[in-house]
Amino acid sequence: MTHAPMAFADFRSDTVTVPGPAMREAMARAEVGDDVFGEDPTVRALEEEGARILGKEAALFLPSGTMANQVAVGLWTRHGDEVLLHEGCHVYRFETGALAAVNGVQVRTLPGPGGVVPVELYEREVRPTFEAYPRTSLVVLENTHNWEGGAVLPLAHIDAVGAFAARRGLKVHLDGARLMNASVASGIPCDRLAASADSVTLCLSKGLGAPAGTLLAADREAIRHARRLRKRMGGGMRQTGILAAAGLMALRDGPAALAVDHARARRLFEGVRRLRGLKATEPETNMVILTLEGRNPDDVVAELDRRGIRVLGFGPGRLRFVTHRDLVDADVDRVVDALCELFPT
Repeated sequence: MTHAPMAFADFRSDTVTVPGPAMREAMARAEVGDDVFGEDPTVRALEEEGARILGKEAALFLPSGTMANQVAVGLWTRHGDEVLLHEGCHVYRFETGALAAVNGVQVRTLPGPGGVVPVELYEREVRPTFEAYPRTSLVVLENTHNWEGGAVLPLAHIDAVGAFAARRGLKVHLDGARLMNASVASGIPCDRLAASADSVTLCLSKGLGAPAGTLLAADREAIRHARRLRKRMGGGMRQTGILAAAGLMALRDGPAALAVDHARARRLFEGVRRLRGLKATEPETNMVILTLEGRNPDDVVAELDRRGIRVLGFGPGRLRFVTHRDLVDADVDRVVDALCELFPT
């Protein structure tokens, strides 16, 4: 059985992909058990493979990236602590206030182009040890950086933050929802990109193509504690091997398609970069951000929707286009043609 083609060319996110026949077959045939009791062999296999790819002692399979990030924050903080992060980080901007609501921490948001906060700025913002101040306990990084248009954090920066954090007694969590995109774009393996972080996530349901799930990787003791936090948040699933089978396929086959996604983002950028009335960010991975001049982005989203193209409004005056495995070159050309009509030179 093959799935029907999308009625729309959907550029809202790489989460809109659907599993193909081989992945559905793997899910149907998955060997399963009760994962809360640690008895699902397919989940165990996925976690072992994820830990290997991410270069950590152990990994945990969670339902979503948001839950995985919040579990990681819970590992390294206590209520009332302060977390340092870039002002556009997903964990702060797109996780429904969970840092405060779930983990009881406050944040210190810091600026930096491409998601890169200067290390000296982190240094400056670490709170002195004094009973009137919150305890600075954690730095959160994001790679690739969603708000910054899929930007890849340089390895030297990640290592510099890791060295600073170790020196100051802080932990580092790397939100690696699209870490595999960063790896493909940079040519640096995921385990090396994550080496300076105490914990790291990898989303399986974005460009890698699984229908759900995220891996959290860290040392074994941290992952033992993470299992308790996952249960507390309602994430203790049962015969999860059905999803883990898709995750294993995503890890095995997904990375090969990412370079094509990146090339299609570049194709889109090249097609619209000279149009008047908008500014396109040059893509490093699978995202193109358009900043509109004097146009309401909601109006442009509606116009594109009428042309069979779905796209996401992404902050004041911005649109985000994300390429993924369920798109083809003709879909990209369709976007370019539509934007050329809406923003004639």
